[in-house]
Order: sequence, then structure tokens, then C-alpha cells
Amino acid sequence: MSTIPRTAERLLESEPLMAHLATSVEGRPHVAPVWYRYADGCVEIVTTGRKLANIRQNPRVALSVQKDEAGQTQWMVTLLGTATAVDDATETASARRRINEKYDADPDAHADNTLVRIDIGSASYQTY
Repeated sequence: MSTIPRTAERLLESEPLMAHLATSVEGRPHVAPVWYRYADGCVEIVTTGRKLANIRQNPRVALSVQKDEAGQTQWMVTLLGTATAVDDATETASARRRINEKYDADPDAHADNTLVRIDIGSASYQTY
């Protein structure tokens, strides 16, 4: 059973918006934009570099998604969870295709990235 309110789930699934992923290692936060896919109480991203290195050291993350129109916030969803790097080429390729499809990108784009699954511990949302 998902810990995410159904309204927040509908917002997360509604359109291809950019999310901001927050990681932290040794008390130093790092926030970066990511593409994501939400399904069944779990968020998938594919990433590399500092985000991935931080997740491997400290799996506690936050993800924020916000919808704006003409500079006015329409809604926002914030998720707190535990991230797991999935070092499986087949699973990563499948997730990458799903995410790239959502954002209308080439299915094979970002082939060097690694799948990260985020199990959601808590969620909050606001509509305006």
C-alpha cells in the first residue's frame, strides 16, 4: 500500500515535469534536476556522477516536483525516501526506456546512467 495520497500520485503521473533530487553526504547537501517516473509507490530515475555517488554513500533522499504556469505555482509534491542503485543492465535499460518515453526522448539516450529506485517513506503535496 502506497504512503502517497492518491491526489499526489495523480499529480506525479500527470505530465513530464522536471524533479529536483536532494542528496546529502557528510553534511553537504546536493540538489540536481532529474527526469523521473512514478509508479506503484516508487520513483525511478536514471543518473550518474555526483548524484549516484551520493546515493551509494547515503541512500536518504528528497524529491520535489512543481508545476508552474506563467510563473504561478499550480501544485507541488515533496517525497522523502530511500534510494537504491540497481546495478543490473537489463533493469536499467528498461527503466531508461520508460523514463525517456515519458519525456519524449530517444529510447537509448543516457545509456551510461544507472537505475535508482526510490522507495517513498513520506509525501506531502499542495495545490494552489
